[in-house]
Amino acid sequence: MDHQHLQGQWRAELQAPAPGDQPTTATLQLGPHPELAQSVRGTVVRGGTTAQVSGDVDGGDLTLEESINGTNISATWTGQVVDGSCGKEIRGTWNNAHPTPTTPSAPFVLRKQAAWQ
Repeated sequence: MDHQHLQGQWRAELQAPAPGDQPTTATLQLGPHPELAQSVRGTVVRGGTTAQVSGDVDGGDLTLEESINGTNISATWTGQVVDGSCGKEIRGTWNNAHPTPTTPSAPFVLRKQAAWQ
């Protein structure tokens, strides 16, 4: 899998911070990074908030940096492409740069959404 396979729309499900809570869902829209040839850049929309994301995939390992203000890293997404998913599912951990009891780190599953060609 390479950066081109990351391009498109992804649905993320982040594990709930406490038992009984609902998982958080987010939508990531990724496209080519205008300055880094082997990377992607886009947005993540979660709970009515939009943040910028950029990153890459290397040998099946995903790394994305999320920024709410466009300058500072507010969270990171690190994960691995699931074997047998044809690059359409990634599992890993979302790490809040400033964790709190209500927004700690959380396991996530990213699933690529179908697109019209």
